[in-house]
Amino acid sequence: MTSQVSSPAEQADGNVAGEQRDTGDAKNVRRLDRVIIRFAGDSGDGMQLTGDRFTSETASFGNDLSTLPNFPAEIRAPAGTLPGVSSFQLHFADHDILTPGDAPNVLVAMNPAALKANIGDLPRGAEIIVDTDEFTRRALQKVGYEASPLEDGSLDGYSLHPVPLTTLTVQALGEFDLSRKEAERSKNMFALGLLSWMYHRPTEGTEKFLRSKFAKKPQIMAANIAAFRAGWNFGETTEDFAVSYEVAPAAQAFPVGTYRNISGNLALAYGLVAASRQADLPLFLGSYPITPASDILHELSRHKNFGVRTFQAEDEIAGIGAALGAAFGGSLAVTTTSGPGVALKSETIGLAVSLELPLLVVDIQRGGPSTGLPTKTEQADLLQAMFGRNGEAPVPIVAPRTPGDCFGAALEAARIALAYRTPVMLLSDGYLANGSEPWRIPDLEELPDLTVQFAQGPNHTLDDGTEVFWPYRRDPQTLARPWAVPGTPGLEHRIGGIEKQDGTGNISYDPANHDFMVRTRQAKIDGITVPDVEVDDPDGARTLVLGWGSTYGPITAAVRRLRRQGRSIAQAHLRHLNPFPRNLATVLKAYDKVVIPEMNLGQLATLIRAKYLVDAHSYNQVNGMPFKAEQLATALKEAIDD
Repeated sequence: MTSQVSSPAEQADGNVAGEQRDTGDAKNVRRLDRVIIRFAGDSGDGMQLTGDRFTSETASFGNDLSTLPNFPAEIRAPAGTLPGVSSFQLHFADHDILTPGDAPNVLVAMNPAALKANIGDLPRGAEIIVDTDEFTRRALQKVGYEASPLEDGSLDGYSLHPVPLTTLTVQALGEFDLSRKEAERSKNMFALGLLSWMYHRPTEGTEKFLRSKFAKKPQIMAANIAAFRAGWNFGETTEDFAVSYEVAPAAQAFPVGTYRNISGNLALAYGLVAASRQADLPLFLGSYPITPASDILHELSRHKNFGVRTFQAEDEIAGIGAALGAAFGGSLAVTTTSGPGVALKSETIGLAVSLELPLLVVDIQRGGPSTGLPTKTEQADLLQAMFGRNGEAPVPIVAPRTPGDCFGAALEAARIALAYRTPVMLLSDGYLANGSEPWRIPDLEELPDLTVQFAQGPNHTLDDGTEVFWPYRRDPQTLARPWAVPGTPGLEHRIGGIEKQDGTGNISYDPANHDFMVRTRQAKIDGITVPDVEVDDPDGARTLVLGWGSTYGPITAAVRRLRRQGRSIAQAHLRHLNPFPRNLATVLKAYDKVVIPEMNLGQLATLIRAKYLVDAHSYNQVNGMPFKAEQLATALKEAIDD
């Protein structure tokens, strides 16, 4: 959904604050500046759908928001177990926010496993809504509860709302010809209705969504709408919920424009389509499905009207092979994958380096090594992107910092690939891919011109005066070779992985030529024009925190907290990781201490130390989850004080 908002005003992530007012009705309304809600249940309880719908309505209402879906890798994990818990966290506010939040203010737990898996993240005083119907002796024993936490006093420090969600849902759907099991499936809609009442969320969008989703199953559609309305009415009438809450729209948080809620993978897909239109080239995606990158394949397959061709290959190697062939044929070629797939694609990436053809390799990083943690996030593919090929095979690397920034990162990766005739690695991750935020839809005039000029005729004159086409005669500014579409008369030329002679492109085993070509390919990448890195340093700090990729939100939130406490700290964030921005050396040498938080064991820090001889300090986490702002604030405070 889209919404209009007015002029910008930067505000910091703050604690939940509010005031209470009497509306004249039976219940009071409390105003809050922000809320963090987590829906949790079995992977089959529809928690991702519930969270997604609540997010959509929150976006249409005009709040700033950030989300964190968290689900098991199994399609249907064992019901009622801790490994099978699926959750969706949403942070929404009346001001500018940067992360999904450190600790939920509200937990909706659909069973004992969901409660036990998430209770440790809740601060004292948080609200807990539980489905009491699921707290049976067997379900409790399955997750190690000897007694019900609803009765043993262990939850006395929280605001507990025991609600028989399953029973109430079945009763609400009594008029429908559904079995009890079928009726129980709508309990997530009952919970969504209750939370929508509790936080004054719009309802029209959800009902419209349900009508569309179940248009071919009218009884299921009607049942879900009835359950959703029943949840709303329950909140309105029950005495257990004496207060509802309002979070005003973030009217001052954004520049004027039209906004929509967008996930990282969706923004990336849109960015690829926009790049193909700006380049006036057909878009070709060769891909093999892999978590968490598959959504890009799904989305692009819907856009044939924009000249998009999607090819679901039989394996990772076939996917990139087809994409490279499409690049040779004159398309904007893309392949999408995750870390394990990059390993399989490495030989063909090297071939693309040798052929010097534009190719976008999109790596949505996840926990590794091997299969690792398919649905959890990590930033551990940076060194693989830098060096994971045989020989000297340099590749530019671009990394978005927020879900919405994935759109711009796709355009930037395409710019580099097309202008410099090179494969480009785009490193996103599961946190960005599945998370979402409000995104301003750009005007067409804001998009870069990516048009390219294909080779049209001879570009070299031999000593005897004959005009010929040399496929490796380079542009003196970019060192890019000409891009000749197959079938163009007079531009026939060889391609392949064996070393080429400079200029002619003929096969060459000459040692001096190989040395020249290796150094030329490296010089081409080193010479790519990228923007200078910007430094946020209002107070002349002595400590710089340097990040890349999805750590931007937690780092920025942590920096804001420290500055509110009177601490001086500078911040810089890298989008271009190869080549680094030209001014990075100057920036690094301006500070006494450089701290680099990463969701790996220090890969960017390794590169920074090696290239700039800076004693960068690593702060690392590899638990499959993004950093928390308070965690980083504590670590950075210690670095400042050390």
